[in-house]
Amino acid sequence: MPGSGGPVATFSVWDYVVFAGLILFAAGIGLFQAIRGRKKASSDEFLLGGRQMTAVPVALSLTASFMSGITVIGTPAEAYMYGTPFWLFVFSYTIMSTFSAELFVPLFYRLSITSTYEGGLKAVIWTDVFQMIIMLSGFVAVIARGAVLQGGFAKIWNDSYHGGRLETFSFDPDPLRRHSFWTIVVGGSLMWASMYSINQSQVQRYISCKTMTHAKLSLYLNMVGLWVTVSLAMLSGLTMYSIYKDCDPFTNKDVGASDQLLPYLVMDILAEFPGLPGLFVAAAYSGTLSTVSSSINALVAVTVEDFMKPAWPWLTERQLSWINMGMSVFYGGVCIGMAGVASLMGNILQAALSIFGMISGPLLGLYMLGMFFRCVNSTGGLVGLICGLAITLWVGIGAQVYPPLPEKTLRLSLSVEGCIAPDMNGTTTMTPFSTVLQTTTPQPRPALADNWYSLSYLYFCPVGIIVTMVTGLIVSAITGKVTLSHLLVGVAKRVRDCNQTYSYSYSKSLLQVAVSDLIEKDPKNIQGLESPVFCDNEIALKEKDHKEKITKF
Repeated sequence: MPGSGGPVATFSVWDYVVFAGLILFAAGIGLFQAIRGRKKASSDEFLLGGRQMTAVPVALSLTASFMSGITVIGTPAEAYMYGTPFWLFVFSYTIMSTFSAELFVPLFYRLSITSTYEGGLKAVIWTDVFQMIIMLSGFVAVIARGAVLQGGFAKIWNDSYHGGRLETFSFDPDPLRRHSFWTIVVGGSLMWASMYSINQSQVQRYISCKTMTHAKLSLYLNMVGLWVTVSLAMLSGLTMYSIYKDCDPFTNKDVGASDQLLPYLVMDILAEFPGLPGLFVAAAYSGTLSTVSSSINALVAVTVEDFMKPAWPWLTERQLSWINMGMSVFYGGVCIGMAGVASLMGNILQAALSIFGMISGPLLGLYMLGMFFRCVNSTGGLVGLICGLAITLWVGIGAQVYPPLPEKTLRLSLSVEGCIAPDMNGTTTMTPFSTVLQTTTPQPRPALADNWYSLSYLYFCPVGIIVTMVTGLIVSAITGKVTLSHLLVGVAKRVRDCNQTYSYSYSKSLLQVAVSDLIEKDPKNIQGLESPVFCDNEIALKEKDHKEKITKF
């Protein structure tokens, strides 16, 4: 009986068939695009064909890229253990989408800074679309079956209310509080902005759109997709709580980790429907594939474009294609190895978001320095980035070694009163679960453990941004600001020294075609420009020979 504890069913033949079929279909999409891409006559045609994506598939791909298997497994467990404060991320997604679409899309789209292997990216996008559909279908199957077993959504909602799972809004300003309105809306917005604004895999997607309007629209549609995904994940967690409110599988030792709760639920309530457990596992696996394929594609793009091609410019297109495939295999192996390391980090959802915040926060700070402050030089940017990474890695690793105390994490109460003991023929245990720590000898903790290391993991990103920007500005002021005659490549952020209204300037001598010319020719269909060759040498702009065209942001 679902919700009574004990072992559950295992995969049937049909589950394996459904799982294998869906995975093979996803792989077939990539194979089809690869075969289709071989017909391209030249690199230019190959590249141009990859810039014809529309907003809807790109939006679904953007959503699938970070709504991964971690979301499928971790978010319902979050709602089950801690309630629905995580749902406040819908506000973060709104802020992030607006921030990325209005500030970063125009910059990256006009530059078209991406891999030259757009065909591979196109395959990834359409694979992500399919995987997103499968992922949402898995949530719907769990929610629908749970509602039938519990007698309707009203029962699920009522159980969640009495179990304290619907206390979403907490305005506690304490930065040590794991989840509150402020940690999620402020810290979460910046964290997601760092992932969608400057992350290679996301930038590759929205600049593959055929117009800038489609690129911006893809981010706003992605916002809706994120709302739907996190809402379904939260509802799946509440459904799980309604079923297991009297017999928590985690406390009852039916599962070894909270991340195993949803797979346990699936086998408990869907095993009698052949193929549905396979659909759920395919959903989780599809979420993982979408993220891994996106990451591998981005890693290969950066490696080949920014390292191999400048180092060996004589390589042919065929040789680069083989290198591309070889690097994909290499990075895939690295991802598998890192997955083993991640299994040691506890709660998978929090671990993933913590890593995102630690790494992407300083990177976003670096980009913001370059975009908004003309007074910052390369030395200041580099030192700021190093200091930002050092601080975030310090607090992040410290939090992993010395986890915050239970009163800061606020895990909600669970019970095993309704569990059927397998050796008592139907009798039940009477061992309620408590979130209070057992009376054991406390381990010695350093002075920083209860304040600095207890900082909410969602604030790792803002800390990285602040440290990077402040350090970068100070070092730049000491070492000397950048002058207009020493700007890198073709795009510069034009700002009055740290407080003037900003706009983008494009050097016609370096980018070949000024953006203003493109607007005059076709204002409704602004295509991205090919990436200039990036190098460490500073290029002097000849203002007298070429008057700079200014396009206001």
